[in-house]
Amino acid sequence: MSATEAERVNLLGLDREGLTAFFADLGEKPFRARQILQWIHQRGVTDFEQMTDLSRALREKLSGLAEIRAPRVIREQISADGTVKWLLSVSGGSAVETVFIPEAQRGTLCISSQVGCMLNCTFCSTATQGFKRNLSSAEIIGQVFHAVNALKDERFGERRVTNVVFMGMGEPLLNLDAVQAALNLLREDLAYCLAARRVTVSTAGVVPGLEQLAKGVEFALAVSLHAPDDELRSRLVPLNRKYPLDELMAACKAYVRGGHRRTVTFEYTMIDGLNDGPQQARGLVKRLNGLPCKINLIPFNPFPGTPFRPSTPEAIYEFQKITRAAGIITTVRKTRGEDIDAACGQLVGKLLSPSERRRTVQEQLARQALSA
Repeated sequence: MSATEAERVNLLGLDREGLTAFFADLGEKPFRARQILQWIHQRGVTDFEQMTDLSRALREKLSGLAEIRAPRVIREQISADGTVKWLLSVSGGSAVETVFIPEAQRGTLCISSQVGCMLNCTFCSTATQGFKRNLSSAEIIGQVFHAVNALKDERFGERRVTNVVFMGMGEPLLNLDAVQAALNLLREDLAYCLAARRVTVSTAGVVPGLEQLAKGVEFALAVSLHAPDDELRSRLVPLNRKYPLDELMAACKAYVRGGHRRTVTFEYTMIDGLNDGPQQARGLVKRLNGLPCKINLIPFNPFPGTPFRPSTPEAIYEFQKITRAAGIITTVRKTRGEDIDAACGQLVGKLLSPSERRRTVQEQLARQALSA
């Protein structure tokens, strides 16, 4: 019993439910799924022959039908501040970028969910490059698999992944099935065993996706807001025209009500003279009234061709002072990895044209509406 390379099932992306179904089709007991989860995600083993608690017959069967294939490293860059960026090869000749940010008490891995991004946010370098396709669950969790094992190298010292954020290339809620499987593996006790507060999904506001994803495993939610009113937000985040702020805020409140001690982090990119004034700060306070949340102010990271400039430190401080005075926890994100283009909004790829991207996002949103 064997399969061609194209037909082999990549077990890397299967969560416990998926692996249990896979082994059931082979006539195997459910405990095989538990064994494989540990071999792959906790021990980093990709060769079935090394899985010594599997029978010889099962190992031979798996070698003919399945594989454990992670994305291949094309390039590794290390910033002066210790941030690491990996360019990883995925199927179809595409590539995605994954960033590890080391801090004193934690190590945050920023992963991608799509090859490029279809949302065309005007302040984001990734958006200017277009969109090609969704990543599979194996390609998403493969970024984590690679980072966890790469960081074992002595040149990285004692660094390890303690937090994972879906803030790389792409909109996670436009790739729900694959993202859900990856979330299951991140939370899985036999895989990466991360607490809910250590796994963050960031969305630009795909409301149906948020409602659906919130029914699964617990995770932390971040919403890319960037403006307190619909007129300005639609200029910065065109998706706002489909899911305006009142609808998005209602979905955020429903998310908070749907779980224990849930809050929302609102990401707010600070752009000089556009969204960083006292009027916008007061408007943001009014918009978030009554919602358990915190605000993360992100200094804009310039890229070639952008008309925008970063807010001054003084403007960021005044903005923060207003929101804090209203009782909202407000932090300012420290820019990391800027010298290797690994900072927020700087991940890129050469993908679809803007017209193709608009058509693709319309088709994908229509499919989600039909399946809701």
